[in-house]
Amino acid sequence: MSRPRVVVLFGGQSSEHIVSCMSAANVIDRIDKTRYELLLIGITEEGHWIKTDRVEDIRDGSWKNGRVSAVISPDATQKCVILTDGDRTEHVHVDAVFPVLHGLYGEDGTVQGLLELAKIPYVGCGVLSSAVSMDKLYTKIVVDRLGVRQAAYEAVMSEELADMDAVASRVESHLPYPVFIKPSNAGSSKGVSKAENRSELMNGLREAARHDRKILVEEAIVGHEVECAVFGGGAEPVVASGVGEILAAAEFYDFDAKYFNQESRTVTDPKLPGNAAEKIREIAVAVFRAVDGYGLARVDFFVKEDGEVVFNEINTMPGFTAISMYPMLWEARGVSKEALVEKLLAHGMKRFD
Repeated sequence: MSRPRVVVLFGGQSSEHIVSCMSAANVIDRIDKTRYELLLIGITEEGHWIKTDRVEDIRDGSWKNGRVSAVISPDATQKCVILTDGDRTEHVHVDAVFPVLHGLYGEDGTVQGLLELAKIPYVGCGVLSSAVSMDKLYTKIVVDRLGVRQAAYEAVMSEELADMDAVASRVESHLPYPVFIKPSNAGSSKGVSKAENRSELMNGLREAARHDRKILVEEAIVGHEVECAVFGGGAEPVVASGVGEILAAAEFYDFDAKYFNQESRTVTDPKLPGNAAEKIREIAVAVFRAVDGYGLARVDFFVKEDGEVVFNEINTMPGFTAISMYPMLWEARGVSKEALVEKLLAHGMKRFD
């Protein structure tokens, strides 16, 4: 009996391209090659889809020099990848896709929509949950309906920045300094800044507008930065892991602090005030269900010193790098990275059953 053929998608056009490559290499290493045949497809930052054969080429970046183009056909009767090498074209049947893509054009429902059209089973959240969870503003609207505490915020559209003073005055009338400024649709803390005054607020708004036309300005929450992993959905019960705490090397957990500052540390099952850990697990599951999650997500929170739990955001394709919290949290519960990847693949392959 032939092995199911699984496409691992990586790279992408977002600012998290390099993180996706790091995550994909780790996922590929953990997939049981005796059970699955792999087809590796990278998406360059310009949007070119390229087949590669070796995980080593993903790690050193040489996959971008590949000659074979590879695109997923949206034709549901074919369920295939179309490979093109010069004048030669080949249609290769695929059984599932693991889209290890972070950020825009990968984690936001776009690729998920293509896979829904193609009727190819895939790992992770669907179109709606991916789109809503990627967009921080709409995540907040959903979470507001749950009655869950989250940071107070003011939404700003980039076209409003033509009258920067009016925007600054509006923000200042609702939120005290310091505030955090975030693009609504960006991951790995890209475009995020902290403002202590009007000048820093204006600079932060301009920087966030480089990443998205929707911008959030949020109250600053002082407390432990913690995360919780979630798995399940569909016929599978939704379960939450334990809690992990981020000990950031920088003032806040930005892109460089997450992936390149070796002084940043993560701790599983930290000591938190009161029954905060159990509250976090309950809210993580509730948020996952509210966005119609499927497969996996990492839900991020703050815990204040008085034990109050404050929701921060949900990530529907969390990192799988060597230092990423999602696999680390499940390992702390006795689920190895190999077993976790197998659970995710098996769950994804059942999505159209």
